[in-house]
Amino acid sequence: MTYRQGTLAAALVLALAGGLAACGSAGNGGSSTDQRQVSATGGKAGKLTVWVMDGDYSDATLKAIDSRFTQQTGAKVSIQVQSWDDITTKVTTALSTANPPDVLDIGNTQVAAFAANGGLKDLTSYREDLAQQRTWLAGLVDPATVDGHLYGVPGFAGARAVIYNKTMWAQAGVTKAPTTYAELTADLDKVRTAHPAKDFSPFYYPGQNWYAGIQYVWDAGGAIATKKGSDWQPGLTSAAAQRGLRAFKAFQNTYSSPASRTVDALTPDQTQVLADGKTSAIIATSGFIAAIEKANPKLTDSDLGTFPFPGTSGQNQPVFLGGSDWGIAAHSKNTELALAWTKIAASPSVQSTWIAGKEGFIPNSSQGITAAKAHLTALNKGFFEAALRSDATPASADWAQIEGDKDINSLFSSIASGSKSPSTAATAFDGAASKVLNSGQ
Repeated sequence: MTYRQGTLAAALVLALAGGLAACGSAGNGGSSTDQRQVSATGGKAGKLTVWVMDGDYSDATLKAIDSRFTQQTGAKVSIQVQSWDDITTKVTTALSTANPPDVLDIGNTQVAAFAANGGLKDLTSYREDLAQQRTWLAGLVDPATVDGHLYGVPGFAGARAVIYNKTMWAQAGVTKAPTTYAELTADLDKVRTAHPAKDFSPFYYPGQNWYAGIQYVWDAGGAIATKKGSDWQPGLTSAAAQRGLRAFKAFQNTYSSPASRTVDALTPDQTQVLADGKTSAIIATSGFIAAIEKANPKLTDSDLGTFPFPGTSGQNQPVFLGGSDWGIAAHSKNTELALAWTKIAASPSVQSTWIAGKEGFIPNSSQGITAAKAHLTALNKGFFEAALRSDATPASADWAQIEGDKDINSLFSSIASGSKSPSTAATAFDGAASKVLNSGQ
């Protein structure tokens, strides 16, 4: 559920295909009275087994982490790269054994499910030490925080931002990226005037692209669902969520083509729509820039730009983060070593030098993003800035069923198409979501 920037555009679609927990930023806090320190040496020397997903971390980054770990603890590391094929079953099986891998690279969308099965160690008592005075990104730590308990340590993130054709906008008299919602809509009006073809969308916004649509709900102060005691309470019928859904419909219907209202981002491929000049902007992740330029070699980095999607709230819209968390197996025989390795992997120095500096990924904290900004390319800045405000879907192992059934896709497409009002669509979704999310109660 993660991606290698610029090379795995197809995997990126899957990478951001789920998420967890509308819990605020619970993972950044924690009680100071019950906190423990990770051992400076990780316990006695031994051997640690770490599972890493194919494409997530380069050999050089892992070698840097391992070298520091071995110097600190005297222990050796066995890195085992895992393929994506049937990975959920493979990890579930491994975690249930008496000798599981000690540390696992887990997609942030997967943490709740593995925690619910009892496979991951509760890291709550080490939270402050593992955070190392950094404020972890909400979209990474909230999915790893289940019922107030931390089960994963943020590794890196990927975020969505607006990718736009700067050359096309310049032809319409727009020479800088908008920073407010009013500027965005005014700019798109100018682009429409300059490109009046009936099949042209100033901003191509597929109705089923709920990852983009949910930003409106979060920006308005709404949530998909929140935990009240032991029950999940869906919230799309709330006043705040309804404001967001109405704003989504207005924008989608105004700036995207009628044909886009019931389709997803892949059929037709929004990358191709932008490459073909049928739109001037889309919402996507950084990996899609290479795909756009491949689809139309005449487009280069100088033609394209990025910026966070500004919200009606006066801030950038919160984005759904895809990314990776480090989990420690509950049955690990090397817990102290696993904690030591994970603390190094999440450390400010590794995040700055390797995650942001060498990999080009978004680091795991707001401080890491701020530090990286001075060294970013112009095209990357929009994604890093967008990641500073993030949210996530319910931290429930049952969320996968809702997403798998595409109920949330249908919610947004029905609103965009007008087949249902925001109120009617939300009522139906909330009713179905309540049954699924509370099925285990």
